[in-house]
Order: sequence, then structure tokens, then C-alpha cells
Amino acid sequence: MKKIAIIGLPNVGKSSLFNRIAKQRIAITSDFSGTTRDIKSHQVYITEKPCLLLDTGGLDRSTELFENVHNMSMEASKKADIILMVVDGKMLPSDEEKKIFYALQARNKPIALVINKIDNDKEMERAWEFDEFGAEHVFPISVSHNRGVSALLEWIGEFLPAVEGATPPPSDEDEEENDDFEDEWDEDDEFVEEDEEVIPEVVEEVETNQINVAIIGRVNVGKSSLLNALVGKQRAVVSNVAGTTIDPVDESIEYQDKIINFVDTAGLRRRGKIEGIEKFALMRTKEMLERANIALLVLDSSEPFLELDERIAGLVEENNLACIIVLNKWDNPLADFEKITAEVRHRFKFLSYAPLITVSAKSKQRVSKIKDMILEVYANYSQHLPTRQLNEVIRQATIRHQIPSDHSKIVKIYFATQYMSKPPRIALVMNKPRSLHFSYKRYLANKLRETFNLEGSPILLYPRAKGERDNEQEENGAES
Repeated sequence: MKKIAIIGLPNVGKSSLFNRIAKQRIAITSDFSGTTRDIKSHQVYITEKPCLLLDTGGLDRSTELFENVHNMSMEASKKADIILMVVDGKMLPSDEEKKIFYALQARNKPIALVINKIDNDKEMERAWEFDEFGAEHVFPISVSHNRGVSALLEWIGEFLPAVEGATPPPSDEDEEENDDFEDEWDEDDEFVEEDEEVIPEVVEEVETNQINVAIIGRVNVGKSSLLNALVGKQRAVVSNVAGTTIDPVDESIEYQDKIINFVDTAGLRRRGKIEGIEKFALMRTKEMLERANIALLVLDSSEPFLELDERIAGLVEENNLACIIVLNKWDNPLADFEKITAEVRHRFKFLSYAPLITVSAKSKQRVSKIKDMILEVYANYSQHLPTRQLNEVIRQATIRHQIPSDHSKIVKIYFATQYMSKPPRIALVMNKPRSLHFSYKRYLANKLRETFNLEGSPILLYPRAKGERDNEQEENGAES
């Protein structure tokens, strides 16, 4: 599949163009210079031909962080088949941009000079200033007003081969000519936990060969370094600057007949310190978690654990994810393993089912073991428990420890059935479903864990009355 790289200085509209072509708000866009830092890729259809679109970070060498971004962006241009050099049409051409354009031109690949922010005919006069680049293919456009973009897409389409049987996915009607394509975020959007428990509707499960793994944690715990170590290449920008990753960075690998798709999410801060583009990052992180199967909860073993670590871990429980706790920066061979792991188990009691591993992403020590753990945890997360054996465990548990009565009235579980996996969801059909205390649900979940291998996976127990449909109860679900 042909690759198209969007290259340019910071804040010229590269991510907005990426979103416009993709017809989705995938990349975070803002007025902050240097919002995009990692390479973001997305399959798109241009003139009904599939290709891979690459959004790169702004070319800037002002700091060590942006030096790394610059190098990764230029490396992406080497791997691309078509290059779009984006410039700001509201600014005069700079010598730096000319130098970059000539360097890209020397790669002998189809290259277009895309002059963005030409919003009307009057502003076309400024576009002529860029004639000094000597570019053969020049496209004055306005991404925000969807002006001139179609001509650019037609030019790109000339270099894309038709793929037999490839059809673009159904999409909404094209945006109107003057629609607002800017990302928005709510000032009141906060890092909060929801207390309401909602029973999910039964949906038909689709078998897939892909495992989606989200790498989460607070800022500067080494999530990007871990991603790079797992995929075996420099996929995410690594820096000592807290909050380096803004856009989620994803990369897939094949491992033992499975496709593991890792997503490095933005590091999260305390609510009071979330500002600017980090609000976008928080929104994107939540979106990624909704699609994930497993979370790698990354903790910094070289520092004391914080309350924020616990709140981030709460996102695992909130999204019903399988989990592996990764103690990163385990570079000190004299570290007290038993003491630190005991503190982890005490602080993260609600993740007692999650296996724990100590690694050093920097030296890659034990990182390879995480892949095997992912496969094991995913198997547990996806399994369907045998109905007869499941009911026998529940029956023995209720004999050993009878269900507390409800105002002297007996509470009974008639039978149990698993109606969904990923994670295992079990309906407990009862005479008085609202009378089953959450502590007894936890007791039942622990008994199930004694019989079945459910390491790494939560168990969801839903008490229900006879004949009750999945979407008719709203308050009786419990996660264990």
C-alpha cells in the first residue's frame, strides 16, 4: 500500500489536513505549536484507492524533544512514496522551509507543495510568493474551508495503484464547503470516575485475531520507551519532558499467530494540572480504552506510588479491561521486590487479579516476557466457562456460605450462565436479585477464580430475575 507523508514546520495545518483526508478527527489539532510529536498513520481511500496516510510532527530543532520529533518526521519521509510539504500561506516563505523542501525533493519521489490557509481569492496573491521554491506541483488550499483539497486528492490519486476488490468504507455525506473542521473540547471535561453501574446489552461476539493493548500510566513513567522496546523500533518519541506523548501512538506486531496492536496513550496528570492540548489527550486516551482488550498499567518502581496511579488504574476497572501491572525502571538489582510488590497489591486491591512483572524498558530487560503474558491473559479474558462446572462452583459456594437473607426472606440463586466473554459476564438468575450484596458477589468471584484460570481478567456478575432481559436492569451489575 502506498504511503503518503505530510511534512512541514509546526502549526502549518498538517494534522488538520490529515483529518480532512481521513474524514475523521483522528489527530489532535490546536493552536499550540508542536501538538503532533509522533508519527500517526491511518488507512484512507483517495479516488477510491487505498493508501496509508502519515501525519508527522513539526520540523523544529529548538529543543532536544523537538530534535527527536524532527528526526522521526524526516525518517518517515524516506519511507513514504508520496510527500506533501505543507506551508503556512499566511506567512512569507522562509529559508528553512526552502532548505527542507529541497532536501525532500532530492529523494526523487512525487512531491507537492501544499500552501495552506488560503481562505479566499484575495489571499491567493500571497500564494505566488512561494513560486521561488520552484515546485512543479503547487496546491493552494484551505483545510478549514475545504477549499482546493479535491484538486490535491486528484493529483495524489494519479500515483496510487488500483487494488482489485478494494472498496472504500461507507461514510457520511461529505462536509459542506464551509464547515468548521476544528477539534473542540469541553472546558468542563474532567478526569472523573463514574459510580453508576450499567449492565451492558448482549451483543453478538465477533472472533478476531487482533488483541488491542493500551499502555497507560501517569506522565514520565516510561510508556513510550516500553512501546519502542515491545515493537523493536523507535516508534514513539522518548524524552525526559513530562507529557511528550499527546496523540495516542499505535503499532502492531505479529506474535504467535496473533496480531498485537499496542497503543501508547498520553500520560495523565492530576485534574488541576490538565490544561491546553492535554485535555485533547485525555479525551483520546478514553476513546482508546473503550476499544482496548488489555491494559498495561505502567508504574515507576523508582519513585513512591501516588494517588494518581490509583485513579489511572481505576480506568482499567471502569472499562472492564484485562490488565497486566508493569513495574518499569527496575534497574536496581538491590530493590526490595517483596516490599514493593506488597505495596502494589495493597494500593491496587481492585486489580488483585492482574499479574505483575518488573521490567526495564531502557535496557529491555524482561520486556519480551510481556508478549507471552498478553497471550495468556487474553485467553483467560476470552474464555467461555463450561455451564455445568460454573453452576457446580456456585452451588458449592452457596452451601459453604449461605446467601444472607432479605428481611428474613430466603435469597436463592437458581442457576448461572455466562452470556458473553471479553471479559466473562455471568448472569445469576435469582428470586431476589436486588438483595445480593456486593461483598457476596466478590466471594462468588473468588470461588470462581479458585476453579478457573482467570488471571488477568475481571469477572462481571449480574444478578437477574427469571426472564429478565439484559437491558432491563440498570443497577445490579458488579465487577469483581
